[in-house]
Amino acid sequence: MTILFLILIGLLGVLHLGIMGLELWAAPQTQAEAFAMPLAFVKQAPARTALMNQGIYNGALGAMFLFTFLLADNPTTWLVRMALAGFVLVVGLVGGFTATKKIFLIQCLPAVITLLIGVLAR
Repeated sequence: MTILFLILIGLLGVLHLGIMGLELWAAPQTQAEAFAMPLAFVKQAPARTALMNQGIYNGALGAMFLFTFLLADNPTTWLVRMALAGFVLVVGLVGGFTATKKIFLIQCLPAVITLLIGVLAR
């Protein structure tokens, strides 16, 4: 279970770095499709700024997941990993209810699975 938990933590990190890439560098058409937003909205300067800001947050979250692999494997590190997965769950719930339902599948489901495996791994 512990190895599966670590794999899932790594995948959550990579997922959030990928989301960061979409938010920071993808073409507006791709962003509009990925985030279920009108293209005209995505092209507006305030939306571009908001996507950049979200991209930085997602990149930081992804980096933090991966950074935990540099820490000693102990109960505190496990707690940090669980907290990060919990943050993803909360953010995913908010996004799923307010932005697009596919966030439930893309962010919430992996976070729930990771949290459950994390509990079983301890």
